[in-house]
Amino acid sequence: MMSAPQSAITEQDPSRNDVNVAASTLRVDRDWDSSETGQRAMLNILEDFAAERDSLEHGQRAMLNILDDFSEEKTRLEQTQRAVLNILDDFESEKNKVELANQQLEREIGARKRVETQVQAANTELLAANKELEAFSYSVSHDLRAPLRSIDGFSLALLEDYADKLDDEGKDHLNRVRAATQRMGTLIDDLLDLARVTRTEMRLETADLGAIARSVAEELQKTEPERQVKFSIEEGLMALVDSHLIRITLENLLGNAWKFTSKRQSACIEFGRKNSDGRHTYYVRDNGAGFNPAYADRLFSAFQRLHDRNEYPGTGVGLATVQRIIHRHGGRIWAESAVDKGATFYFTLSETSHRGA
Repeated sequence: MMSAPQSAITEQDPSRNDVNVAASTLRVDRDWDSSETGQRAMLNILEDFAAERDSLEHGQRAMLNILDDFSEEKTRLEQTQRAVLNILDDFESEKNKVELANQQLEREIGARKRVETQVQAANTELLAANKELEAFSYSVSHDLRAPLRSIDGFSLALLEDYADKLDDEGKDHLNRVRAATQRMGTLIDDLLDLARVTRTEMRLETADLGAIARSVAEELQKTEPERQVKFSIEEGLMALVDSHLIRITLENLLGNAWKFTSKRQSACIEFGRKNSDGRHTYYVRDNGAGFNPAYADRLFSAFQRLHDRNEYPGTGVGLATVQRIIHRHGGRIWAESAVDKGATFYFTLSETSHRGA
């Protein structure tokens, strides 16, 4: 009884089955769409996960690189720290050296101050001694000159007033006395000149040494006009000097050349200047008697003579005077010679003497 109505219903309403099929289909489509959406979402999630993984891997690599760089920086920092420590050690060592050097310098300064004090005291004593020596020199000069004039004067009076009562031997004795007194007077003059050279204040001026030398040569020629002496004097020898003292120098040097060429028939005397080691060197050269070079160191000491007085007269003070003058001009003097081969005297002046020369 019951089946018939069902079949009837089925047969009577076919559209209901279509609806159910459509609904089922719709549900399947919806489930399919939902599944696709889920799959796409899952794929997106997986892709995002892969990207995140890649990003994480990049971050890890970057972190590893950073750690490597940090390790290198740490190593460099340690090396820098060691270098700084070494520098600090060296600095401490240098500091100690500087402190020791300062202590040494302080000791040297103290010693120098003591020496300066001693030098000042010595200079004060020397100044006082020079003043006493000056007074003594003039006193000796005056006291010696008076008796020398008396001896010379009375000897001359004997020769003139009692010539008829004196034999040749007596006259010779009196002439010897006169010669000795005159030589003593010359020696006194030379010694005073030597003392004045040391005391005289320097007055520097630009002077032509060649012109001074020519003036001295003319005066020498007048003393013995019969002599034939060839002078060769360089032109334009300008220098900053004390003209008076330099004239004394050239009078002595040219005078010596004149004296020691007196036995030459053709005497030659030369005055000039040359450059030696970048410095001006003046010279006086002659072709006279010369001297033994083994005794050259004695030339500039007072009263030292390398020739017999009877052969070549002189007091032995002139070259000592020359040396003092040259030293006062900041230079030096020396000589070269050989026996019977002439002599050359060289001298220099301070570098400032040649500025503008």
